[in-house]
Amino acid sequence: MSMSEETQTSQDCLLEVNNIEVLYNHVILALKGVSLSLQEGGITAILGGNGAGKTTTLKAISNLLHSERGEVTKGVISYRGEPIADLNPAALVKKGVVQVMEGRHCFEHLTIDENLLTGAFTRKDGSGAINSDIDLVYSYFPRLKERRKSLAGYISGGEQQMCAVGRALMSRPETILLDEPSMGLAPQLVEEIFDIIKDLNEKEKVSFLLAEQNTSVALRYAHHGYILESGRVVMDGPAEELAQNPDVKEFYLGISDEGRKSFRDTRSYRRRKRWLN
Repeated sequence: MSMSEETQTSQDCLLEVNNIEVLYNHVILALKGVSLSLQEGGITAILGGNGAGKTTTLKAISNLLHSERGEVTKGVISYRGEPIADLNPAALVKKGVVQVMEGRHCFEHLTIDENLLTGAFTRKDGSGAINSDIDLVYSYFPRLKERRKSLAGYISGGEQQMCAVGRALMSRPETILLDEPSMGLAPQLVEEIFDIIKDLNEKEKVSFLLAEQNTSVALRYAHHGYILESGRVVMDGPAEELAQNPDVKEFYLGISDEGRKSFRDTRSYRRRKRWLN
């Protein structure tokens, strides 16, 4: 790579995680030297099964580990070249980084309108701008507009996910950390959610770092991907290349040279050996 290309790559890098380790309860090593980056205007996917470290990685970035007795004990996390480890979550939101938690976590006793307003809590630009952004959210999520006066606890799981993303948009984020957006949703709704993510990325210039178990869908919409296993990055690359990688196809998409197969038919030790070769 030429020096000019290196400079361009550095300038385009929005978020950088460099060799971090995370401990829970001062004992459990959850992340072991994880490094990744998110390019400005990009969609980057963190892939892997349960317990791989996807959610921990997002919470390390958004500084939400302390509530679970976790801490980053090594490495550096920077946003636009500035370390963010000492910033609290509210300060990160003001910087333009907001996380949508796994499981959606809407305020069930509030209406959809009220949920969206909570996302604008840190803003100081007046009710006119906030109302304009509510209209923008409803333009991306017309299903929410139909239910805007309904209590969030009485809408469907897909609508709650839309509400959670819409609430994040109300803070006018530059980057959204999105944790398991497909969890518990029907395939048709998953496609709808990811289509909206793509639109927000392309039209509103929102960058996304998303943790996702649905590898097939994530790699179709992401630009770059990282695969985690047992707290380590075992593979990364452009999403299109990962989708065609024989190991990824076999162990995460259930497709091998012999045809589609079950994940349980493979041996995990063989998989780990391949990653480390």
